[in-house]
Amino acid sequence: MSVQDDLKSVQRCLDDLARSVGRLEQQIGPGLEMRRVRTDTDHLRESLALLKEAAAGLTAPRRPDLVSIPDTPYDTSLWTDSDDEGLGARDRRAP
Repeated sequence: MSVQDDLKSVQRCLDDLARSVGRLEQQIGPGLEMRRVRTDTDHLRESLALLKEAAAGLTAPRRPDLVSIPDTPYDTSLWTDSDDEGLGARDRRAP
């Protein structure tokens, strides 16, 4: 199953849960316990909505564009003002 299929399945289950909680509330009546169950059900719905938003951004990871590196030597003028690692600049003595 894909993530979208799983999210739809969870949404259906949460819808069923909300309907069942509503019917149960009609039978038992409002009370502290029913408010807690109703609040928990609402929190699950909010959490699922956030999860759906996050999953929408989880499309297939984009591969970085490949950069071809030529086999030809680099232009030596690129390195004229660079330091040799550990040796310092070319026109100065090493420490």
